[in-house]
Amino acid sequence: MKPMKIKSREELQNLRAQAQETLEKRDKEKVQIFIGMASCGIAAGAREVKDAILEELQKQGLEAEVIEVGCVGICHEEPLVDIKRPGEERITYAKVKPQDVPRLIAEHVKEGRVVEDKAYARFEELN
Repeated sequence: MKPMKIKSREELQNLRAQAQETLEKRDKEKVQIFIGMASCGIAAGAREVKDAILEELQKQGLEAEVIEVGCVGICHEEPLVDIKRPGEERITYAKVKPQDVPRLIAEHVKEGRVVEDKAYARFEELN
């Protein structure tokens, strides 16, 4: 893909608006799963958790966007996994182990029920 030359502020604003629209649309259509993959997360087992998530999604025939993220500063709670279903609040799960994954996928991703005993934080939508 060729680099794009932006010739005016208006072109930049239009490009930004298009990107924002694309992100908002994606947010409303697909489940997103965020995995903390900084060195602290990896040391705590995030790679194994990510592998388990990808395997479980495939096993249950579910689609989700799996997104690797960096450190959020609560390294003692790693591996961290956030699940964001379209139109719902984002939930952070702490100290996730590969054996927790089938339940997180079945209950939260598929059924929409928060797995309370693993939940660490909730992020409400800002309007």
